[in-house]
Amino acid sequence: MTDYNFTSAPNRLNHHTYKWKETEENPEILPAWIADMDFEVLPEIRQAIYEYADQLIYGYTYASDGLYQAVLEWEKNQHGYVFDREALVFIEGVVPAISVAIQALTQEGDAVLINTPVYLPFARSIKLNQRQLVTNSLKEQDGIFQIDFEQLEKELVEKEVKLYILCNPHNPGGRVWEKEVLKKIGKLCQKHGVLLVSDEIHQDLTLFGYRHTSFNTVDPSFKDFALILSSATKTFNIAGTKNSYAVIENPCLRKAFQQQQLRNNQHEVSGLGYIATETAYRYGLPWLTALKDVLEQNINFAVDYFAQHAPKLKVMKPQGTYLIWLDFSAYEMSDEELHQGLHDVAKVILNRGRDFGKEGSCHARLNVAAPEPLVQEICQRIAQFLESKSQCL
Repeated sequence: MTDYNFTSAPNRLNHHTYKWKETEENPEILPAWIADMDFEVLPEIRQAIYEYADQLIYGYTYASDGLYQAVLEWEKNQHGYVFDREALVFIEGVVPAISVAIQALTQEGDAVLINTPVYLPFARSIKLNQRQLVTNSLKEQDGIFQIDFEQLEKELVEKEVKLYILCNPHNPGGRVWEKEVLKKIGKLCQKHGVLLVSDEIHQDLTLFGYRHTSFNTVDPSFKDFALILSSATKTFNIAGTKNSYAVIENPCLRKAFQQQQLRNNQHEVSGLGYIATETAYRYGLPWLTALKDVLEQNINFAVDYFAQHAPKLKVMKPQGTYLIWLDFSAYEMSDEELHQGLHDVAKVILNRGRDFGKEGSCHARLNVAAPEPLVQEICQRIAQFLESKSQCL
């Protein structure tokens, strides 16, 4: 296997990197928030971009047959999901695809449901498109999130929900939903005539022996009402190249989605995105395998370190993703005190839990996709801050 560098972080300062923007102004700040990784990119992707640069003209491009085949083979080989080429629709990002789906498949005022806490653009996209936001609260049980199906069905019916946006694997909880859970969701959608969009962008980042199940592989009939969204960008840390895809097997839903894409002028994708995605899926499996070992080590370090040095901090160990959901409730701080302290005292930036929904009060999301020394330093700073707070209680 090729040796990959996961031990030293590339310089990201003064590269207009959003994650590290504040550090450019205050070098003491360490960022552990936005979900991108501080690791060197797959070497083959770097080489492919060099070759693109050597073309000397960077005009409009189209998706090659090789790209289609790479995506089809990746989905089949990695996730057991087999579908026709016609079902594959490229778009610049999963979040834009969520907005396109909302616009194409619902009307203003229609109810759209999400499980909260969840990735913050879900709620934002629903509200900015003048749809009714319905939040179904996840329940924490035995250290992981679970869905309250009785409450879910009640909300689907009473709110007359038209569209359900699912996060699988879940962000920020790192929950890898089992086939049985997905089947219950699908049957409820069928029963009550609800369409479903499944954001599966973290599908390749399942850890600790957990396996991703794509929603459309659970039951063939689910393909009639579901859209699957995914991308190589999260897996291979190439979000800046701008490419993702929707898998829409129902021809009527696909036509509606593509017509809305055209109305929004969102039918074009970056040439870099096409190239980086194809390269990632053709050559990236050994890199991904090595990466997941590093992520597991970092997660285990954070879980064990906090258990020893900040035992009142409740840590949700993820089954997938490189994101850890932290519960600071035992420290009796307000949200403002918590995040001001993390920023000003610990000098780290985490994602504010409240941004993921009301259930995120006194929580934060920690990104551990970085070389181990950086992860260790961030965890130490958090623990030292919490120790100082405990001494004041």
